[in-house]
Amino acid sequence: MNNVTSTNSPEANRETILILTPLARFYQEYWDNLLQLSYPHELVTLAFIIPKNREGNAATTALQEQIAKTQKSGPEKKRFASIIIERQDFDPPLASQSEGERHKMENQKARRAAMSKARNSLLFTTLGPSTSWVLWLDSDIVETPPTLIQDLASHDKPIIVPNCFQRYTDSKTKQAKERPYDFNSWQDSETARKLGEGMGNDDILLEGYADMATYRTLMAYLAEEEGDRNQEIPLDGVGGTALLVKAEVHRDGAMFPPFPFYHLIETEGFAKMAKRLGWSATGLPNYKVYHYNE
Repeated sequence: MNNVTSTNSPEANRETILILTPLARFYQEYWDNLLQLSYPHELVTLAFIIPKNREGNAATTALQEQIAKTQKSGPEKKRFASIIIERQDFDPPLASQSEGERHKMENQKARRAAMSKARNSLLFTTLGPSTSWVLWLDSDIVETPPTLIQDLASHDKPIIVPNCFQRYTDSKTKQAKERPYDFNSWQDSETARKLGEGMGNDDILLEGYADMATYRTLMAYLAEEEGDRNQEIPLDGVGGTALLVKAEVHRDGAMFPPFPFYHLIETEGFAKMAKRLGWSATGLPNYKVYHYNE
């Protein structure tokens, strides 16, 4: 354990990466993007946790097909050190995984509590003594720079998150555009703190809903045209679409609360828990990854 490092030059130091993905649906673009990551694949372990339902069964089958292609017959440099698939031992709270259903405000507490349980289960069963970094990568992230791991690690931060956007075609102009997608990376506000003070113990604060105006500073809206990709900002909450964490942060006990933790849950609760353990979170407003557009 004492020889495990998490440095700003992970490739040069041969540091091992654990990429963790809760997977409810399989997107080919996600897998193709994984394959083009330039970090040496022999230093990368992939691990997935998949619901035990019909959709999860279909996702497992599709994933296993791609794993077989890559690990058995693909180019050697594309093969990963190991790949782990786990199945959830609890039922998903939502019958549908459609984007509209997932983002309904009334579904958030149950959905994100279940996501926390899945994340924790995956983390606790796969984090090994030689792991240097944990990259949380959602299964609907379909485009990142090939140097994602090296770029994020180069900042040498315990917790670091890029900005998650979504590409789309403007219905009027038919032009290709992009828009912010993940609103869970933020700097706290006095309004949000006061909202929390007036809540019951089991209530949670949510971001991105008009019915709960927190007036937090959202990293999603801080991206600048031609902005410096290396610009850093401190964060109080983080999203989990793409999130790089030094393994020692998780070993120190920072996990994803499936319960209201200071009125926060899942990845935002993780940032709060990590902060109380002495770890800080950093955001890169101009470094973008892209979410699948349904």
